[in-house]
Amino acid sequence: MIGRTARTTTARTTFVTVLVLAALAASAGPVDARAAIAWPTQSSGDRGTDVLAIQYLLRARLAGSSAALPPVDGLFRSTTDTAVRAFQVARGLPPNGIVAWATWGGLIQRLGRGASGDAVRALQVELVAKVRAPIAVSGSFGAGTEASVIAFQRHTGLAQTGVVDTTTWRTLVWHYQLPHFGSTSLCDYSVGNGAANWGTAEAIGSLQAVGRSIVALGYGRVAVGDVSFELGGPIPGHVTHQVGLDVDVRPLRRANDQCSIAGTTWRSSAYDRTATRAMILKFRASAAGHVKLIYFNDPILIAEGLTTWHTGHDDHLHVRFCEASHPLATYVC
Repeated sequence: MIGRTARTTTARTTFVTVLVLAALAASAGPVDARAAIAWPTQSSGDRGTDVLAIQYLLRARLAGSSAALPPVDGLFRSTTDTAVRAFQVARGLPPNGIVAWATWGGLIQRLGRGASGDAVRALQVELVAKVRAPIAVSGSFGAGTEASVIAFQRHTGLAQTGVVDTTTWRTLVWHYQLPHFGSTSLCDYSVGNGAANWGTAEAIGSLQAVGRSIVALGYGRVAVGDVSFELGGPIPGHVTHQVGLDVDVRPLRRANDQCSIAGTTWRSSAYDRTATRAMILKFRASAAGHVKLIYFNDPILIAEGLTTWHTGHDDHLHVRFCEASHPLATYVC
């Protein structure tokens, strides 16, 4: 959380507003401004649903070629980087290993009922993660997948065709997702903004990985505050948290009860610096090269170069993720 100030207007906010209004009006047709929704840039060090979709799409596009196929593990490591570069060379794109607009556009395929294969699996993992679609990742585009596509199109104000064209792909990949809260990774705490736990696939994938690691270390679950609203946009009490890449979490406590006890600061005797340091290191390792900054006012951790001071951040950490390219410079790695 960063203190309340005058709202910053961004291009993404404009698109989000259009999407929300379209959804509320139950529009049956596409909205012109939706064409400017940005693909989420993915590159080495990223993880999560969008990486998993990229891996399936690469396998579909590179099948039968001499290029090595990437694993489908949701981790953008050297094997995926190599496959992306091979695909970019084949398409005449700069072989930089970064999946941005042009590469996404080449990877996706128009899909409809009766389609099958890894491109359909890419679609299904996105639907399951982003909107909790009740379907299996089977690689078969049947009635259930079609119904889930239509439901998503209805929810976001797109034409309800059941066909996954470029606009539907882009809107789905752009759409945020919720973390899974449970006994083995994360818990939720609210600061009055309701369901504000939506984040990019990159942010949520990293958050869940950190939660699992911290529980495994015996420090208890990671307590998650605001991330963003489902479609981004202004959020009360924050200047940021509008683009799904800012995550608030509580510092860890000696009793591992951060999920139930609020208000712990770095000055408190209940504060566990060792555990909190471990959590910070896990965030940086889980999204190597994709953590822009971490606000938290513990002077020891600041002196160690792990966090940065910012007013209002005595009782929670603010983790900002970043991408190789982004419409806002604030979120460029």
